[in-house]
Amino acid sequence: MNLPTAVELAAAVRSGNLTAVEATTAALHRIKLHDPRLGAFQVVRAEKALAEAAALDAGGDLASLALAGVPIAIKDNIPVAGEPQRDGSAATSGETQNTDHEVVARLRAAGAIIIGLTRVPELCVFGTTDSVFGISRNPWNTDRTPGGSSGGSAAAVAAGIVPLAHGNDGMGSIRGPAGNCGLFGLKPGGGVVPQNIGFDSWGGLSENGPLATTVADAALLLSVMSDRPELANPVEPLHPLRIAIAAGEPSALVKLDPEWRRGLEETAEALRAAGHIVTETTFPYDPNPLPLLARWFAGTAAGLDPGEWTRVRRRVGSQRPVTSIASRSPLA
Repeated sequence: MNLPTAVELAAAVRSGNLTAVEATTAALHRIKLHDPRLGAFQVVRAEKALAEAAALDAGGDLASLALAGVPIAIKDNIPVAGEPQRDGSAATSGETQNTDHEVVARLRAAGAIIIGLTRVPELCVFGTTDSVFGISRNPWNTDRTPGGSSGGSAAAVAAGIVPLAHGNDGMGSIRGPAGNCGLFGLKPGGGVVPQNIGFDSWGGLSENGPLATTVADAALLLSVMSDRPELANPVEPLHPLRIAIAAGEPSALVKLDPEWRRGLEETAEALRAAGHIVTETTFPYDPNPLPLLARWFAGTAAGLDPGEWTRVRRRVGSQRPVTSIASRSPLA
């Protein structure tokens, strides 16, 4: 689907060539057309989104809004005022949230229209996005998963329903769906974007970040999430960059697929051809994966979980508190 980028949409709304209502109406039409097949959305805010878009158009002062009128999807594990936060679990409350998460507040302040909330696996524990509420499917092949736990957001962007979506990532929950769906996704470093993702942000592992179809759109969304406007304009490096690639497996239980290795090597060659210095390195993975896995299990133990597989992880995680695991982890 030939959807304008977020950069293009925002520019069109700021210039008056497009209204926020028109952009929102088009996104809602795409949801109606495509989401029954994809299952990307947990909540569609049709009436509220249109009302917010109309209010934005009526306000008139759009020139300073980085995301003026851009429809955006929010992963259903951070609060959006007036909507329930289900986190993929029937054990969570269906009551509406009273306030927006700081990231959501920043998106609204920049002129974005929150079009809906996207599906996640139960408590965002798994690498595929399916829960009691439904299954999210990969737009490129609906027999495949978009990945998890930001799979609903990735599916919505890859299908061309919205140009941008919010995700978050503890152990690959943005990067995996981005890879599965052919998107640009980024897990920011600590302190760049506000966390506050559930209890203790999974011991500090999880970060909020962007999913987009272009680097420029991902940079724009990151700049708003982080409240750092300068990040919206990546600059060409003045000198060759030193880039390390790592093809090593983090555990003997994990094997790198030959096609992924080939893609890594082709990327390295393209970077070298562009004049950069690329070397291969090996990350110092701990040969014992148990501390990291225990930290992951402990994050599950801090939540609610009606599902069988999640209960297993909760039983393991309940043996160690989140704080003590975080203090012992090499990633802390």
